[in-house]
Amino acid sequence: MTSLPQHQLSPQRRQQLLAFLDSLGLDARAADGPGPEGLGPIDEALSHSSAGLAFNHERLEFLGDAVLRLAASEFLRREQPQLPVGRHAALRAQLVSDRWLADVADRCGLAQVWRLGAMATGDAAGRATVLAETAEALIGALYLAWGGPDGGLAPVHRWLTPHWRTSLALYLADPDRDNWKSALQEWSQGLGLGLPSYDCREISQVHADPRRFHCRVSSGGRSGEGWGRSRRDAEQQAARALLATIRAGNGSPP
Repeated sequence: MTSLPQHQLSPQRRQQLLAFLDSLGLDARAADGPGPEGLGPIDEALSHSSAGLAFNHERLEFLGDAVLRLAASEFLRREQPQLPVGRHAALRAQLVSDRWLADVADRCGLAQVWRLGAMATGDAAGRATVLAETAEALIGALYLAWGGPDGGLAPVHRWLTPHWRTSLALYLADPDRDNWKSALQEWSQGLGLGLPSYDCREISQVHADPRRFHCRVSSGGRSGEGWGRSRRDAEQQAARALLATIRAGNGSPP
């Protein structure tokens, strides 16, 4: 395997990164892995620019964006070869979204091993963005550390495929998942009802409160309501509730 430029890691940091990769199902000590001495790209990816170090995640985030899309495309081609290209594109958009990345990164404990500046650490509202950025950088780092074009996609698939399979099953069961507003708009306009009307209000000042915003949406004499941490989340949940009402009354389009 081609050697990669390294920066020095303390024995403690090296062990921390090895344990983290193990938790993702990746053995850096395996024959196809970078070895304990080849973890520089992983450490770089997990060092956010806000930490003010001589190296940071940005270069690898740029690479990881492209690697993620390629890996997701391969996953969908393998798992759902019968679906048309347009459906693949819509599903891929869900499987590479910042929301999806942040959720996976959070569940995998990425925040336990990243290097983050004090201001970013205290920014609860921006946490999801930082998680998504760092996850993308980690994907780029895995690609490089495992050989780039000579096998670098393997660890990405090994880590993300179980998460993709879970999400794919949910998206196939509910094609409008996380995009209920668009589905409701299509239904409403398809019947000549115009755009749905949203009334969204902040009812809590607590950050990350799942009921911070309340929203009511109406269209065609029907209405639905929802709550969320943000206006967008509340609107999506309101649209979801209204769509459920429409479908229960067999008012959804074919």
